Amino acid sequence: MGTYYIPRNYKGESRILYIFSIKSLITTAIGAGVGALFFWLFSMLALKNIGIIIMAVFAVIGYIIGAVKIPTIVSIPVTKKIGGEPISEIIIRYIKFKKNRKIYTYYQSTKEEK
Repeated sequence: MGTYYIPRNYKGESRILYIFSIKSLITTAIGAGVGALFFWLFSMLALKNIGIIIMAVFAVIGYIIGAVKIPTIVSIPVTKKIGGEPISEIIIRYIKFKKNRKIYTYYQSTKEEK
């Protein structure tokens, strides 16, 4: 009997500390960096505990943006279209849409203006 090559799915094997993919680690670091600014601000006001909480919240938001995918829920029409896509892709698409948005108007001249 011969041996055969069975292809493996390597997606998701580049995980760091089991829960962090490279993308989620980067977005968590960015969120923690934004939260560090608040930590610095609150530590100047002698409120370090509040600064740590805000930094943790921003880090969790960064992790969610980098790691979570939108589930497909049949009863909600919007999730039928975007189900299974990462939140970061949806945010990038929204920013591109807002940047390239054009408004067209219809102008009809009258006889008095000629």
